[in-house]
Amino acid sequence: MTFISIPYALFLLVVLGIYWSVRKQFLRLRVLLIASLVFYGSLQIAYIPLLLIITLINFGLGKAIGSNTAPGSHATNQRLSNEEWLLAQGVWNRRRLRILWLGIILNVIGLLGFKYLPFFLTNLAVSLNLPVVQAGADWLSTHLIAPLGLSFFIFECIAYLIDVYRGAPATQNLMQFATYKLFFPKVISGPITRFHPFATGLKSLHFPSSDQLTEGLWLIACGAIKKALLADQLGIFVDLCFGNLERAGSGDLWLAIIAYGLQLYLDFSGYVDIARGSAILLGFNLPENFDFPYFSTSIADFWRRWHITLGDWIRNYLYFPLGGSRKGLGRTCLNLLIVMLITGIWHGAAWGFVVWGGLHGLALAAHRLTQSVSERQEWAKHWWQSWSGVLVAWLLTQSMVFTSWIFFRLPSLKQAGLVIQRLWGHPADIQFAQKVYVEVVGIGPLPIALLLAALMVLMAVAYAIQRGLKLQLNWPLKLLLVPLCLYIVWVLAPTGGLPYIYFDF
Repeated sequence: MTFISIPYALFLLVVLGIYWSVRKQFLRLRVLLIASLVFYGSLQIAYIPLLLIITLINFGLGKAIGSNTAPGSHATNQRLSNEEWLLAQGVWNRRRLRILWLGIILNVIGLLGFKYLPFFLTNLAVSLNLPVVQAGADWLSTHLIAPLGLSFFIFECIAYLIDVYRGAPATQNLMQFATYKLFFPKVISGPITRFHPFATGLKSLHFPSSDQLTEGLWLIACGAIKKALLADQLGIFVDLCFGNLERAGSGDLWLAIIAYGLQLYLDFSGYVDIARGSAILLGFNLPENFDFPYFSTSIADFWRRWHITLGDWIRNYLYFPLGGSRKGLGRTCLNLLIVMLITGIWHGAAWGFVVWGGLHGLALAAHRLTQSVSERQEWAKHWWQSWSGVLVAWLLTQSMVFTSWIFFRLPSLKQAGLVIQRLWGHPADIQFAQKVYVEVVGIGPLPIALLLAALMVLMAVAYAIQRGLKLQLNWPLKLLLVPLCLYIVWVLAPTGGLPYIYFDF
């Protein structure tokens, strides 16, 4: 059962009917939890016990971190000196810190075991020439399939434990916590959502207004257009080009790189739109995850607009604890490189993801250095703010972003290196042009380039309307357009469709 399917539409309608027909909150929680288990079970039922165990462990760890064992409420019958109270407080804080680290380590071990163990064993076997270890790695790669959404699931657990350690209240309601963890609109690919805003939403649940209902349906329709009509069509061309690297020419590879950047954005933002729309219909507001990232004029701005919830997680739970920008320019650049390397590794167990993260880390460090120099040079500061400076900044940013997608799409360094070698002056195989452009796609490279340009122009128009003019469609017009959008998807979307890209992460 995927988001863009008749089974999901029927599933959502049934869940909404049952969910809003009951009035007690605990009954609604049960409906949501059962619905979430059914949804996840339709995709990967074998791992439901594992997710429930992880949920139970983190619930218990959160209670342990949040429980007050410091003197106070239980010590009212005795008077403590200030020194005794400070000593007891220190013991309590150290205990909480040990539990926090235990929780982080357990969660990370679970993530590493499923996603990265074969990768580690393969590299160990190659470096030490151990055939037995390589055989074990091959067996694990074949038989050990990571649970869908495990990375998002684990990151939310770590965020919850750290939030409780920092002073947020630990929940005492296991049903509430389990519903949050397994909430079906976000369980597979996010957006990464913190527990406490979600729990606050539970306290003020009410049937959506006409505006909210329309907005939920509109987001679902927009997500379907992005994913099924645009991303999947681009994906067909991208797969053909990157699946035949030896035959593709330089022009074909550049088209595939640009098409993949757009496909990735439309695929993932389309998923998030449907997730947010489904949540709104259930009375929840999930955080936004994209804000026109391809119109950012710096790599730092790009990461404030791309996968926003992951960026917030990185800043709050990695970058700031490392010292952030508080310990000088050199340490700031090192922190940026470290967190982006970790971000790359989070996306997948392959060296290509490490290179992708490293490139973004270096780009963020270079931006920070450039910014530091420009702030001391008045002429440079004014130039970067001029139209020519903004244009150059945009071109530099997006050139870096799109070329680094090579390592994201082809995490094998051998394949990514082949693409980089053939980006300039390499002619295409005659059979490649015949098979791809004539027999499969049906149009030549020039029309494809024009279509990609037209798509970017449409995105620019939407950006100008929403961010520049601050205009939005009113809800009656959105309501009229929803069935039209869904009908267009039904008629024009590729048969079968492609899997969501971020399901792999």
